[in-house]
Amino acid sequence: MPQRPSTWPNGRRLWLPALSVVACCLAPALAHAQDDSAELAKKLNNPVSNLISVPFQQNYDCCYGPEDGGRYTLNVQPVVPFSLNQDWNLIVRTIVPIVKTEHVQPGDDTAFGVSDVTQSFFFSPKAEHDGLVWAVGPAVLWPIGESDLGTKKWGAGPTALLLKQQHGYTYGVLANHIWSFADADGSHRPDVSQTFLQPFLSYTTPTATTFGINAESTYNWKTKGWTVPINLTVTHVYKFGGQRVSLGGGARAYAAQDGVGPEWGLRFIATFLYPK
Repeated sequence: MPQRPSTWPNGRRLWLPALSVVACCLAPALAHAQDDSAELAKKLNNPVSNLISVPFQQNYDCCYGPEDGGRYTLNVQPVVPFSLNQDWNLIVRTIVPIVKTEHVQPGDDTAFGVSDVTQSFFFSPKAEHDGLVWAVGPAVLWPIGESDLGTKKWGAGPTALLLKQQHGYTYGVLANHIWSFADADGSHRPDVSQTFLQPFLSYTTPTATTFGINAESTYNWKTKGWTVPINLTVTHVYKFGGQRVSLGGGARAYAAQDGVGPEWGLRFIATFLYPK
């Protein structure tokens, strides 16, 4: 919490010049640390940057159906880059959802457990041209989710990313498409054919604060319906000892829903950063 300015007792005003000298000595170091944090914040806006990050993204969505059901999702999303050669990187991005639902469908009670895991493998050139970054590769759906929370389908498809960074701004689009190709555990669930499309825009200040907006849109080709949440977030990179952590949060509203869906949601993000 911010502290109140201290009041100097009489006879101690000679300390002021000494403190001024100390402040002048510390200013370059503080500015350097601030610059490093701002650079990390910009890298964090790039899903295929040369930065190991482990986000813990907590989401709460409210007001499903007539019973105003709720859904809590903790997405553990490690991003790990690998250098393949002097020209190319491989970035592995994994999303592990831990979900709890309450009355999200008529007649449903409560479900809790792990949902299906989505893992993307991005191949990206190391060289950038005028801040333009692109990456392509496969995405895999691992059907490890509980029966009430997963598709029970093996799936795969292409994924791609295109973004540009300049003057503190990051803007672009992330996309994938997943088709199911086999049943898991002998189940006979409906097939999966789903497109994910995420346009995004963010601005990072020189003090390492990022303001962002995105639309994590999903189109279900089987039901012919869109789900479109619009997310507004604010994050800041902090340093705790030697560990850099990005903390922030935000809110969202749903511009479109496929079937029974929520009306609004909240998000809190804690991302642990490990610069290479």
